[in-house]
Amino acid sequence: MVNTGMQLISFTCAVTGWIMAIAVTALPQWKVSAFIGSNILTSEIKWEGIWMNCIYQTTGHMQCKTYDSMLALPPDIQAARALMCLAIFMGWLSCTVSCCGMKCTTCAGDDRRAKAGIALAGGVLFILTGLCVLIPVSWTANTVIQDFYNPNVPLMHKRELGQAIYLGWASAVILMISGAVLSSTCPLMERSGRYRRGYIGRSFANSPASALDPPKPITSNSVPLKEYV
Repeated sequence: MVNTGMQLISFTCAVTGWIMAIAVTALPQWKVSAFIGSNILTSEIKWEGIWMNCIYQTTGHMQCKTYDSMLALPPDIQAARALMCLAIFMGWLSCTVSCCGMKCTTCAGDDRRAKAGIALAGGVLFILTGLCVLIPVSWTANTVIQDFYNPNVPLMHKRELGQAIYLGWASAVILMISGAVLSSTCPLMERSGRYRRGYIGRSFANSPASALDPPKPITSNSVPLKEYV
């Protein structure tokens, strides 16, 4: 019961992290305009994501435009696109595999050995999904920080970390921790050469009860002895 509860909790957290990864992929707040120098007061905020750029005005209007050319994008944006799409696919695959290997499902029947292997594979896939989210988010954050402290970059081109970066880090941590917990809750595969404790020999515990033979008189040289009470 304890392992089943831990599997349900870790699976729920992993699905939550996967949904957060989908949100990170769609959000444009990967890079946000930096208000430094003379640009303290501004009427618009610029957001840069991996799919589009958005300009948010203080009046409440927002305009977004997708990137025209994929090959003209920086390497970190191109890698982020590929890895985030891979993370979404692997997250879906992890959910499917983990559902088949959990104890509360009947996908693999009563074969504990098969269910343990399937659940272990699902946990490993969740960990790999977290790594696929962590790599592009950290790469983009490193690029933003380097450009921010680079004196050769103009002030109007400097950016800060957006909300999607922090959400991506949280998603990656949740996915990896949930995958590790899901993998650790799998029971150890039973060995084929296991032994039983106690007396190794004929077991009378499960043997059918046989009718007792009637007592026989003690004889000596084929002559019955007299019974004494």
